[in-house]
Amino acid sequence: MKKFMLMSAAALLVSTSAMAQSTVVTTTGAGHGAAVQIEPEYRTRIRSYVTEQKIRPIETREKIVVGSPVPRDVELVAVPSDWGPSLTKYRYVYSGSRVMLVDPETRMVVQAVD
Repeated sequence: MKKFMLMSAAALLVSTSAMAQSTVVTTTGAGHGAAVQIEPEYRTRIRSYVTEQKIRPIETREKIVVGSPVPRDVELVAVPSDWGPSLTKYRYVYSGSRVMLVDPETRMVVQAVD
């Protein structure tokens, strides 16, 4: 019985760690307010890109926050491919000191990267 329990626990541990390693970006929630979870490696790439490319922040009257739409007069920029394949469907704006990932169809901000 102990052997069976140990084998079961080991199998569960292996399957859990395998799943965790394969996850790069996950989307939580449904509909327009879905939030994107970005792995630390890709967050670092995003921050480096903004610094290296000397991206200038946009200025708007309204504060751009997660869950709110980006004003129509703000240009959305295509996400570079090295930010991760799961993020290329989004666009971004750089506002303040944050990269805001935006759903291009709804213009809703789905995630902020500090």
